[in-house]
Amino acid sequence: MRTLPRSSHQRQSQESRASGLEWVVCLLLMTSFSSFAQSLSNTPAKAGMDPERLARIPVRMKAYVEKGTIAGAVTLVARHGVVADLEAVGYQDLESKKPMRTDSIFQIMSMTKPLTAVALMMLVEEGKVVISDPVEKYLPEFRGLWLNQSGATDKERIQVRPSRRITLRDLLTHTSGMVSDPPSGADGLLSRMHLSLAEAVALYSQQPLEFEPGTRWQYSNPGIATLGRIVEVVSGLPYEKFLEERIFQPLGMKDSFIFPPADKTSRMAMVYNLEEGKLKRADKNILAGDPAAFRKGARYPGPEYGVCTTAADLFSFYQMMLNNGSYNGKRLLSRAGVEAMTTLQTGTIDPAGHSPGKGYGLAWTVVKDPLGVLQYQSLGTFGHGGAFGTEGWIDAKKDLIGIFLIQRDSGGDGEEANAFKAMAAAAIAD
Repeated sequence: MRTLPRSSHQRQSQESRASGLEWVVCLLLMTSFSSFAQSLSNTPAKAGMDPERLARIPVRMKAYVEKGTIAGAVTLVARHGVVADLEAVGYQDLESKKPMRTDSIFQIMSMTKPLTAVALMMLVEEGKVVISDPVEKYLPEFRGLWLNQSGATDKERIQVRPSRRITLRDLLTHTSGMVSDPPSGADGLLSRMHLSLAEAVALYSQQPLEFEPGTRWQYSNPGIATLGRIVEVVSGLPYEKFLEERIFQPLGMKDSFIFPPADKTSRMAMVYNLEEGKLKRADKNILAGDPAAFRKGARYPGPEYGVCTTAADLFSFYQMMLNNGSYNGKRLLSRAGVEAMTTLQTGTIDPAGHSPGKGYGLAWTVVKDPLGVLQYQSLGTFGHGGAFGTEGWIDAKKDLIGIFLIQRDSGGDGEEANAFKAMAAAAIAD
């Protein structure tokens, strides 16, 4: 046999080592993927859940599709850190009969708010932000706010200075007195998304407060947008870039974003209105505009409603919260930070939320009394819903995560989500 020259031996040895290294890397990637895939596979036994009861969930959701109240849905139930059930029913696009997929992408609307709050809390834990600070410390345009005060008659309005400055805590708990939605001067901002976050928040800063800070609860989209702007100013990153680099990437949320990339739009579910008992494709006047335009040309990142994501990605975020701030070796928050966010912060203010028996932590709704447990959620359960019918919650006492995703802008009374909540909790077997 011919002896190879020394240089050929060297090349052969290098190629062999390279091939071996590639195999090791490949094996590691396969192992990592296998571990991740296993956590997202339906494993009711490991989750301590009854598979027969879980199987009722997609059957019930299909009944709603057949009834015509929803086009489709994705549901996820997780417990003990594993996904017990992940299902897709119905259609992602009703007109073309494109089936819903478990990895379909949804506009989660106000479920974005806790993500914005986590971003802010990360800066708190870096010593760059203090929750009790006045907003004007970070955004000088908020100096000298006025307060609208009732006059001698309901038609009269006089403006006075509030008794104290609004704080970041006020924004996080919706007790700042800021308006509920952008003023008319924003020119349809939430649909058109045509302003930058800096421009929008500068406009919000010129609106008078509607009540004394800390005395009432009023859901405020501009208030949460203001928090997103503080994240930008303090971190030096655009809001959407902060989410991408500091939350999405560390948690492996590969299908989460604000502005849809071209290679993801085919998986985005369309949005429908329920009008006179029939579903109709929503138009450009809804939040984020025409769902089929995929936010083309948008500038506003919407810290109060902007995130698009999947059930699997939301599971990663929620499991991080359930794990007291860490997931898959990545720590975003401390145990103390999670506790502060999920502890009732609105005290005796009533109402303080959209549902009876619930109050607010720091941008999370929190079940606070027996009325709130009628949907089979334990006291202390925290979560959030969204304008298109999406909802997610974390019940630490049951070690349970529930995620319900549909895309319906108007109509309906939440019956589908309520049914899912009860069915998910009722499937616990251990």
